[in-house]
Amino acid sequence: MNKRNLLRIAVAIAAAAYFGWHTLKQNGGASLPALAAPIPADAKAFTLGTLAFKACELAQKHSGATTSAFCAAVSVPERRVGNRHADPNGRNIDLRLALIKSDAVTADRDIVVFLAGGPGQSAIDTWPQIAPAFAPLLQHHHVLLLDQRGTGGSNALECKPDENTDGGDAGFDAAKVRQRTQECLAQVIKHADPRFYTTTDAVADLEAVRQALGAPAFDLVGVSYGTRLAQQYAMRHADGVRSIVLDSVAPNTIALGQDFAENLDNALKLQFAECEKAPACKAQFGDSYASLMKLRDALRDKPQDYAFRDPVTFTVQNKRLDGFTLAGLVRMFAYTPETAALLPLSIKEGLQGDYTPLAGQNQILTGDMADLAENAMQLSVICSEDADLLAPQPQDANTLLGNNLVDGIKAACAVWPHATRPADFHSPLKTDKPVLILEGAFDPVTPPRYGEETLKGLTNARLLIAKGQGHNVIGRGCIPKLVNEFIDKLDPKTLDAKCVERLGPTPAFVNFNGSSP
Repeated sequence: MNKRNLLRIAVAIAAAAYFGWHTLKQNGGASLPALAAPIPADAKAFTLGTLAFKACELAQKHSGATTSAFCAAVSVPERRVGNRHADPNGRNIDLRLALIKSDAVTADRDIVVFLAGGPGQSAIDTWPQIAPAFAPLLQHHHVLLLDQRGTGGSNALECKPDENTDGGDAGFDAAKVRQRTQECLAQVIKHADPRFYTTTDAVADLEAVRQALGAPAFDLVGVSYGTRLAQQYAMRHADGVRSIVLDSVAPNTIALGQDFAENLDNALKLQFAECEKAPACKAQFGDSYASLMKLRDALRDKPQDYAFRDPVTFTVQNKRLDGFTLAGLVRMFAYTPETAALLPLSIKEGLQGDYTPLAGQNQILTGDMADLAENAMQLSVICSEDADLLAPQPQDANTLLGNNLVDGIKAACAVWPHATRPADFHSPLKTDKPVLILEGAFDPVTPPRYGEETLKGLTNARLLIAKGQGHNVIGRGCIPKLVNEFIDKLDPKTLDAKCVERLGPTPAFVNFNGSSP
């Protein structure tokens, strides 16, 4: 198997100035003074707290379009003694920040902070994709983007792929995972100590940034892995939190990776059940889950070589597909309702020997994730926080993913240096802060039961489940408007969320022209 793909499968976990006070808002019962003068509309630079921001443009992949922002850097110690004091013998690293200016002349004093997923995604690089979900919030709030240490422009733990490897796939191989991990480590240790790139380190960084800004209150918006960072920050620095939005939440209490095989199979069965409800779809595909397992077994017994044109570059790609890589392809499809709608047709075509629908769409799905696949910060996170709690489960052996993900994590973490987590790291979040939890009913990674688990420790919270949706729902339908109302009023229980009930799955394609009438 391609070595880069081995590492991706092994560790993938899927795989926001002037802060004025224009009106009295709820904030612990007290109004807070402004920190600085408004940012002029034509400002090129300004200082907030001790941080100097300068006008900048955020690039967008595969496009000449950019987003206007204000950028800054803050220096933090790579290693903290007790996560409080800098190691006098250690190095410092720079964290990259970007501020998206509010549309308001005088923005609210609280700052919305976007915490990206992964682990390993850059909040700044991800912004163009998620920006529409934050559009209502920008009416009165600035949004702060912080590249977590080890990502993006914050001393990224990048592992460049070996250009000499071929594109073939030969199934999961723990020895090759360990070899690739060792090669990756040799690159990373030239500029970083991977033991200190964990969620706990990121929590300390986020608080350091808040203090440098002048200690405003944060409205944390975490997506996927970002929900773990949000929960951990709220546990350690409750005084810095005004509100929390958890989109596709990973509860503190779980070990990331343990349930992924079960979660994927459950989501696929729910998605395929929608097809069976439609007569034309059922007639065309029958039991899509059974067909998927038939395809998997066939590819386990006899992997297939095939060629297709890359849908972005149009160059001919030669690949090998086996049961192991099929699982990775299908998992990516299951993330969104639009791509999940292509699965029954793609599986049927695969059984007939045409793998182009699966492979071509996967090239699009994974193209923007190349940086994440080459980012080893996720190893620092999962090896320190979860790996010792993971174990292969007999009941997962015949699921689509099987135990390969757990086995891959264990193999990589046998090589990767890692720290120890705080004793209470996996304790549930307990807080009376306003919290809004968002889940997709068909999420293949963080299903609704994760939201229900998180809700148990919260006294001022609400869980919204988006029908027919997958992973990451903050941008779906009316949800951006509801998130804005929640952060404005801090009362999750009075939100009129009937509009969420009108969301639904994308009907499955019965042919390449679309779904049935």
